Amino acid sequence: MSKIAIVTDSNSGITQTEAKELGIHVLPMPFMIDGETYYEEITLSQDEFYKRLAQNADISTSQPSPESVMQLWDGLLKEYDEIVHIPMSSGLSGSCQTASMLAQDYDGKVHVVNNQRISVTQKRSVYDAIELVRTGKNGSEIKSVLEVDKFNSSIYIMIDTLYYLKKGGRITPAAAALGTLLRLKPVLQIQGEKLDAFAKARTVNQAKSIMINAIKSDIEKRFGGISPENQMYLAIAHTQNEEAAKEFKDEVQEQFPDYSVVAVDPLSLSVSCHIGPGSLAVTCCKKLN
Repeated sequence: MSKIAIVTDSNSGITQTEAKELGIHVLPMPFMIDGETYYEEITLSQDEFYKRLAQNADISTSQPSPESVMQLWDGLLKEYDEIVHIPMSSGLSGSCQTASMLAQDYDGKVHVVNNQRISVTQKRSVYDAIELVRTGKNGSEIKSVLEVDKFNSSIYIMIDTLYYLKKGGRITPAAAALGTLLRLKPVLQIQGEKLDAFAKARTVNQAKSIMINAIKSDIEKRFGGISPENQMYLAIAHTQNEEAAKEFKDEVQEQFPDYSVVAVDPLSLSVSCHIGPGSLAVTCCKKLN
């Protein structure tokens, strides 16, 4: 049986400490802040990121350099037979495409998974990969299972402020001004390729209801129906809004008594830089058969 290494990036939300505990490897994502390069969880903490965001620093995301990716792979292949590499969604970053091109020079030993997930759902893919390794799957089989499963997940996010969407050019200044005047709480969705608008709410409670109902609809219409036999992973995420996220977890758990809400996690910084602090999110992933 092949000895397989699991690699992901910090968009998964898996910290370096958690990676060591899980026996996997996490590439830190680079961020440019006022012209300087920082690395998530290495030289850039969540607290420092939000501090710089509040100071209106110029923040942009990047992808790991080809050199850093190959250096990690080369080191791992001295100990492992194969690598399963799970980057963030190809629809949200070029890092997946870059890794796929680099893998062509590794004689089939590196399997880059394009399962179009990010943050909490990407983390679930990593957990699934670890379990698939334990069941004896090889790298090619794990890649295939995860890619077939890629659309069996959803993320819905309530945005607290329109400022960062406007700053990133995702909405016009006029739309942002009107939304702020009306105190709108937009709900966005991530399903596969990209971050999209989903609904508009006037209050936080209304936004929560929209997200919960959207998850219910997805489970009923896309994932096989709500029942103890059809197991789903539910999780809550947030951007610098932990106390509200814990409260939301209890509300979601009450609405889904057949399932356990497994986590309250910060959204990855690559999402946070586009939406700012104060958001709440609910995610679901269908359990692998």
